[in-house]
Amino acid sequence: MSDSTSHIVVDNLTMKYGDFLIQKDLSFTVRRGDVFVIMGGSGCGKSTLLKHLVGLVSPACGRVLYDGTSFWDSSLAERDVLLRRVGILYQKGALWTSMTLAENVAMPLQQYTQYSATQIKEIARYKLALVGLAGFEDYYPSEISGGMQKRAGLARAIALDPDVLFFDEPSAGLDPISSKLLDDLIIELNRGLGATIVVVTHELPSIFAIGTNSVFLDADSKTMIASGDPKELLRTSKDPRVIKFLTRGEREV
Repeated sequence: MSDSTSHIVVDNLTMKYGDFLIQKDLSFTVRRGDVFVIMGGSGCGKSTLLKHLVGLVSPACGRVLYDGTSFWDSSLAERDVLLRRVGILYQKGALWTSMTLAENVAMPLQQYTQYSATQIKEIARYKLALVGLAGFEDYYPSEISGGMQKRAGLARAIALDPDVLFFDEPSAGLDPISSKLLDDLIIELNRGLGATIVVVTHELPSIFAIGTNSVFLDADSKTMIASGDPKELLRTSKDPRVIKFLTRGEREV
């Protein structure tokens, strides 16, 4: 099911809320070092799939494997170990408003490491610098822009040097320039840290700028209808639903 290049394998996954089917028969592989895009129209289940991948929602059936280990077949203790290798940037940043940026970044370090207070302070400063926020350590989230809040959330997500980074609609609410800067930062982190990155987005500029692999979820058939490099899908796909999405309806098959 997995090999040395397979970081995350989704095997025959079905997602439901009660009796309501979200998606069925999802099988795809996120390769180590991918910037993997979960894409599709509104209401197709992109964010729900992300929740299944990070352990927030259990599947109706099927498996999610990290380096060959089935997440949902593991014990709670084993899942906790797996999740410590994961960083998540939520759609709205999810920063603690009563804490400074440095304190937000320091929180996972305080909870999960044995570093001293001085070491944690230095690491938090370094992580903020990595995302372009050097000098903003003592600012509160309300004192910075939305784009800066996203970057601060990203600094917290990389605090523990994760193997995998998950992004839920990272460009939501950002202007085009801030969105482009965030795309550039994602690429830098992927190359510089060697992290596998999984992104939920419907923003075409981001999809083509950062994506090296993808899965396309269809809301009508309630299953995946394409996978692969988004640029290659645009060039080779014969499915009108995929082409309509990737060209905003400007090109027909």
